Amino acid sequence: MAKTSPSQVDLIREAFHYQSRFDGSTMVFKIDFPVTEDPAFSYLMKDLALLARTGFRVVIVPGAKERIDAVLQEYGILSQYRGDSRITPAAAMPFVEMAAFDVATRFITGLSADRVDAVIGNFVRARGLGVCEGLDMENTGVVDRILTDSIKRVLELGMVPILPCIGWSPSGKPYNVPSDEIALSASRALGAVKLFIVSVHEGLRIGTYAIPKHLEGGATGCIVRLTPLEAEAILEINELLLEPGTQDRPLQELRLALRASEAGVERVHIINGQEEGAILKELFSNLGAGTMVYADEYEAIRPLKTADIPGILRLMEPLIQQGNLVRRTAAQIQEKKGDYVVFEIDGSVHACGALHHWGAEQAEIAAVATDPAYTDMGLGRRIVRYLIDRAIKQGLCRVFVLTTHTHDWFEFLGFTEASVESLPESRRKQYDRIRKSTIFALDL
Repeated sequence: MAKTSPSQVDLIREAFHYQSRFDGSTMVFKIDFPVTEDPAFSYLMKDLALLARTGFRVVIVPGAKERIDAVLQEYGILSQYRGDSRITPAAAMPFVEMAAFDVATRFITGLSADRVDAVIGNFVRARGLGVCEGLDMENTGVVDRILTDSIKRVLELGMVPILPCIGWSPSGKPYNVPSDEIALSASRALGAVKLFIVSVHEGLRIGTYAIPKHLEGGATGCIVRLTPLEAEAILEINELLLEPGTQDRPLQELRLALRASEAGVERVHIINGQEEGAILKELFSNLGAGTMVYADEYEAIRPLKTADIPGILRLMEPLIQQGNLVRRTAAQIQEKKGDYVVFEIDGSVHACGALHHWGAEQAEIAAVATDPAYTDMGLGRRIVRYLIDRAIKQGLCRVFVLTTHTHDWFEFLGFTEASVESLPESRRKQYDRIRKSTIFALDL
């Protein structure tokens, strides 16, 4: 019988965890038009249909900018913009509606292929944008209200509501409303726990955009997660570098994500719709597949709980086998439980470490272990820095580590090599001269 690898088991556990956590939750998917013309679109529809069939309340907001541009050009109607907002003359409005509903129909077709019903509705009440800096925006509108009762009735029937980039006034006048604004308003009004921004861009990558030094990218160089403050910092840096009048879609997506986060959406995900399965990876895996802006406390270093001990023993085992860590029993960890901390991501422990006091105002940083799948997130470094901060707050003057293989790593963190004689007497008596660990210390 073939064995299931630990990584496969972890993935299955994560999937069940997220299924349980978000079952019945409302999620809004804002999907740019170019995604509909990509070969991966059919797979995206399969994934959205799967979510709708398994208890998630899926709401779709299709972008139609490029399709509207093409239709207006085909019929010889000039399309002008003020910034990134289209000026929509009355003569253009029928063609804008035609293009918007054509795009929305593509989603109905895609979902129908997987036996999920969808409804294109007049779910958006709008009003005219009016005159902006001397320019009459004509039939361009803004969201006045999202008709949440109507949307919720559709969702309760197990159907997917689709909100095209059209809104109507109470008297029935249509307005062209930016899909970004509709997605933001719908997420806020429906109390969505997640907003997915799906485009054909690679997103925020180190080397492509100016990124604060403390932020790290994943294996592909993509920024995996950001707090609202970090997102704001990236926007401030990069928007200053843009040429006047230049529109940068990835930065616009980040701005939308930040606004949604500030409006109360717990997590906003920016993903590339050309990557097959990206939504499922982002939703059912801690590592994800894109960039997440999170307003809630997504990750935290916290004290060890007894229930965590089997998990950290599993984290330590590969390092013990490699000779990097000394073996510890569950009883030994339980005895010094107050010394340990863990790095938790969405209820799962993915790193650990301990700060053991040895007298003489010194403490040892020990038992640092990280889930290999999360290496790119720098969890081990965060654990060590957290323990250093803890030692400082406790009034200690020095921390030290004993290591056999990670000399360079600790030197990078500011530690310098020290002698056995520099250890507190109680620790020096327990030094294993057969193992011959190198000692590194940091004065606080």
